Amino acid sequence: SRGEVPKRVLTQVGVTAQKTMRLLPASGRKATQKVVVGDQDGVITCFGIKKGEAVPVFKTLPGQKIARLELGGALNTPQEKIFVAIGSEVKGFTKRGKQFLSFETNLTESIKAMHISGADLFLCASYIYNHYCDCKDQHYYLSGDKINDVLCLPVERVNCITPVLACQDRVLRVLQGSDLLYEVEVSGPPTVLALNNGNGGDSGEEIVFGTSDGKVGLIQITGSSPVHKWEIGNEKKRGGILCIDSFDILGDGVKELLIGRDDGMLEVYNFESADDPVLLYDHALSESIASIQGGCVGKDGYDEILACTYSGWLTGLTTEPMHREGGSGEELKLSQEMQSKISSLRSEVESLQIKVHQEREKYQQSSQSSTAVSSVPAFSVNDKFTLNKDDASYSLILEVQTAIDNVLVQSDVPIDLLDVDKNSAVVSFSSCDSEPNSNFVLATYRCQANTTRLELKVRSIEGQYGTLQAYVTPRIQPKTCQVHQYQIKPLSLHQRTHSIDHDRPMNTLILKGQFSFAEIHSWVVFCLPEVPEKTPAGDSITFYFQNTFLGTQLESTYRKGEGLFKSDNISTISILKDVLSKEATKRKINLNISYDINEESVRYTLKLIHPKLEYQQLLAKKVHLIDALKELQVHEGNVDFLLPKYRSILEESDQLLEEYKKQPAHLERLYGMITDLFIDKFKFKGTNVKTKVPLLLEILDGCDQDGLIAFFEAA
Repeated sequence: SRGEVPKRVLTQVGVTAQKTMRLLPASGRKATQKVVVGDQDGVITCFGIKKGEAVPVFKTLPGQKIARLELGGALNTPQEKIFVAIGSEVKGFTKRGKQFLSFETNLTESIKAMHISGADLFLCASYIYNHYCDCKDQHYYLSGDKINDVLCLPVERVNCITPVLACQDRVLRVLQGSDLLYEVEVSGPPTVLALNNGNGGDSGEEIVFGTSDGKVGLIQITGSSPVHKWEIGNEKKRGGILCIDSFDILGDGVKELLIGRDDGMLEVYNFESADDPVLLYDHALSESIASIQGGCVGKDGYDEILACTYSGWLTGLTTEPMHREGGSGEELKLSQEMQSKISSLRSEVESLQIKVHQEREKYQQSSQSSTAVSSVPAFSVNDKFTLNKDDASYSLILEVQTAIDNVLVQSDVPIDLLDVDKNSAVVSFSSCDSEPNSNFVLATYRCQANTTRLELKVRSIEGQYGTLQAYVTPRIQPKTCQVHQYQIKPLSLHQRTHSIDHDRPMNTLILKGQFSFAEIHSWVVFCLPEVPEKTPAGDSITFYFQNTFLGTQLESTYRKGEGLFKSDNISTISILKDVLSKEATKRKINLNISYDINEESVRYTLKLIHPKLEYQQLLAKKVHLIDALKELQVHEGNVDFLLPKYRSILEESDQLLEEYKKQPAHLERLYGMITDLFIDKFKFKGTNVKTKVPLLLEILDGCDQDGLIAFFEAA
């Protein structure tokens, strides 16, 4: 059923990180479960629910922020010991709140991910994986890219320790001891791992993964190679996956898949057919869902899905009917219960308002005294800046623990700010001087009351690089603001990929000089997105990229003293040549630059761009005709006399306008890329053809592929 499921807000803790809320196992057959949650104030809160109210079991004192919370215990016994990762330390608590473990690891960085299985503890910092048994160091592995999550197949079922790392470079790394057993390529950067059905499925080897671009998949991790079982795409363009659980919420004996996304969407999938999961139910919360779990929390016999959001709200979607069936006495009892609850809440709100008023007055008085010390209120911002493959734009998501007043966006490079459907903020653009201050964009987003999450879409131009800044001002007193910076890289529309088509005609750029492996790696990090900042292990490395806008590709291989870059797009090679030589000059390193330009590649790239160009020109023509056709329709009363192609434009006018609005300046951007390709082709030959650009634009308006290729070859 996709009807409305009763929802209740249980309580609020501090800001929470991903995977920091769990339900303790129930003690009786139908007894309710206690909730335990760790927040970024370092507080562990454990509570139960009685008569709809949160009743505390224990609460620890504040400290460093809690990055992960897991349950553990001896294998094949109830997992009711609470373990938290704080900095580089792991602490253990009993279900009553008594601390029994304080394990200071040998990790130099903070723990980012944790998994517990019996006496085995699996910890990950940014790039480092460590395995401990009874707090003794066992195995170590250095990953090629950032580790987002860690899991181990159930030892009691597969009879060996098989850790799996979810890494940012779109790879799951399966380990054996301290060695890499094999890598599993997945379709997006994996952010979270979970055992299928909570136990690894029929074989004990099945893992569910979720990606930052909103896909979910199931993989069987066998001893020799992976078996891809199914994958759910993200056709609805929803948020990235932050948490996954398996729970039988329908009570039919088959566990459903529970998913929490970073746009606040909670989803329940069931397995109607044995093969692929089907979306059964979804519910939108107002902020990202950091943790999710199914269980019995509020009342015996009624299961619910519990979600913990970024700012610490714990919300339950329950199977318990909120309107009881029965006689009028039952209804009266319910209304009396509700009335007493409402009146107690009212008095609580009133006393809080009085307190706030008193504190505000106290602050005003103290701030005006001669010995006043101004204090800036601290607030947390959860941000994400990622490239979307579908429309070659960047998503900037800003989530604040309190309501946002406004966000000022400033950029020192030309960018387009695109419309986002979910965005209710009012945007206003200010004029800015690009010349003296390199200030190209200045826009203010004014948010409506109670908006805690803002999503912006940004489209950049390759070759133009700099910094995008977001000034976030929440609705708190005294007024305060946080600045967050995001780098727009020279090849900003390129995305990492697992492989490329080696049969394409490629242009080559070769760099040689007295530079170290770390230096050339730092230049590649400066130029391209999705490259790990840490210098790779070994003597050399190869990365593959695809341009999300055009579909062209780039292969980059480099080592100490030498760099080799291959692309079917001359403009990509031209940008790399300019930026890398500038970076080397800054460090006073002499570069020997050589290149090999393949004439065939220009023809290939034009053929790749042309269908996109044709489509956008046709879309623009149709959109320009809509007003005139609508006027005709009004004057004539009907449109039967029109040709079918014009009638179809009228019928599809809403979709056409919507698509055109979503992609402003798309055609101009394609014109710009073809113009750059033309200039770059002849730049490598030492010829300046800027005077021929107006002629090129005339040919582009004609949209003739053969004529365009002929112009490129004749010029």
